[in-house]
This record gives sequence, C-alpha cells and structure tokens, in this order.
Amino acid sequence: MTGFTAYPTRRAALGLIAAAGCARPARAGGLRVATVDWSVLETLLALGLPPVAAPELRQFREIAVEPDIPARVTDLGLRGTVNFELLLLSRPDLILSSSFYAGSEPRLRRIAPVESFSVYAPGRPPYEPALAMTRSIGQRLGAAAAERYIAETETEFAALRDRLKPLATRSVIPINLGDARHFRVFGDDSLFGEVLKRLGLANAWTDHTSYSATAPIGLEALAQVPQAEIALIPPVPPGAMETLARSAFWNALPNLREGRLLQIGSINPYGGLPAARRFARLLTEGLLAAEAARD
Repeated sequence: MTGFTAYPTRRAALGLIAAAGCARPARAGGLRVATVDWSVLETLLALGLPPVAAPELRQFREIAVEPDIPARVTDLGLRGTVNFELLLLSRPDLILSSSFYAGSEPRLRRIAPVESFSVYAPGRPPYEPALAMTRSIGQRLGAAAAERYIAETETEFAALRDRLKPLATRSVIPINLGDARHFRVFGDDSLFGEVLKRLGLANAWTDHTSYSATAPIGLEALAQVPQAEIALIPPVPPGAMETLARSAFWNALPNLREGRLLQIGSINPYGGLPAARRFARLLTEGLLAAEAARD
C-alpha cells in the first residue's frame, strides 16, 4: 500500500455518517455493499453499483484515477487497516473483499456477510480471474451491466489491437520507478503483461514475476532490452526524473536515444477489468503518438 490517509476521529466519523444519512444512500443492486479492496471498488463503480464505503478514496483517485467515485461513498481509511467502526456505522448488508485481506475476514464477518475474490495469486495470471470476479459481482447483485461491460472490454481490446497492428513487432517493458537507480518490472503474469498479450504486443521482460512486479532491479538491466518501448507507469518518486535527466547511463540507453520512453498515466497495478482497459488505452495512445513523432 502506498501513500497516507488520515483516519477520521470518532467524532468526525459520526459526523460523516450523520451527513451521509441525510443524502441518498449508495446501494448496489438493492443492497448496501461495502468493500475493502480496490479491484472490487473499481469493478463496482464501472458497473454503476457504487458501494456505501470503501478504503483510501483519495489515493484511489490519484493512483487508479478511474472510474469516478461518487461523493457519498464513505472513506474507510487505509486498505490494510480499515476503520472498522466507520465500516460498522456504514451499515453494509454485504462486504466484498479479496484474498489480500483474508486476515481481516473474521472481524469483517462480525459486521456483515463477506464474499471474497481471488484475482491475484502466485502461478496464475490475473485477467481471467478479474473477468470471473466481474461476472460474479453482476450475478450476485442482479446487474446485467456486468455482461455488457465484459463484452465492451473485449470489443475495446479488439479495436486497440487493430490500431496497433503496424507496431505488432514491437516489444514493451512496463516498469515503475522505485528510485533513480532501481525499477519494478511487470512480467507476462501481471495485469499489465496480460494486457500486452491481448494487444498483440510482446513483453520485453521474460523472467517470472509471480503475478506482480519484480523489484528492485538496477537500471542497468534495461541495457538488456535495447529495442523495447519503456512504458513508465506512475507514481514516480520525487526528483527521480530530474536525477535521471543528468544520468549518463540513462541517456545512453538506446531506448532513450531513439524516443522509446513512454510516460503514461497512473494505473492501479492490482486492478480489475477497468484498470486493464485504462492501461490498454493509455499504452496504445502513447505508442501511436511516439511513432508519429518519429516519422
């Protein structure tokens, strides 16, 4: 988990709930649903089923960016240590969770029934589990929007893949900077790696990454993939790009010299279908814009 979200005091929490009670309550499929997981949160929002409460909403808006979160959704604080009192006061009928928060389930079940999804697990790429989660949420909450969203996702990938056909021989290395000398890389079994496959692009990083990012890796490893398009995914540590701009090694990389560094928008690396679609769209736009600039 990244960033910091201040916990509401008891008085502030009660005030938030009282204010929320005066507004139209958020309901998902007729139920008051809460979630403690971002991949579930973005899926609910994409299906038009906003929860009554979810964690780290400010960070979500900065890192995941989309879908938009209605103002009436209560912020539960940090994902790893949610404010259980505030969750209780949100009066959920159902709590949707994930395997990341299995240790919290006994306490969550004291508030409301819990249903959990396992999208990210070692040895298993996450795209199909994310698709299954979307379908399960739709069936559980009686939302026909789930099947429509899945169909729209496949249609969007097909359209983006067609746009990228002239670049089908390109390879991409999706990375996130740890600092000015190290990076995290996303392999074939990550969400970003799965998206590359569906766009008809090769992942330049061929080592195993166990469903997430491998880190830390020294920048010198980028010399092993001189032909790759580097997809740099925020957040970027403060001052890192300024330091790299003065780095002789960084500027000597063929990727940099030939304009193959793509700085795309922030995306939740542990998201569901909405995050996959956002990455696909931003990467396609970045690749096509870079190719046009080189012509």
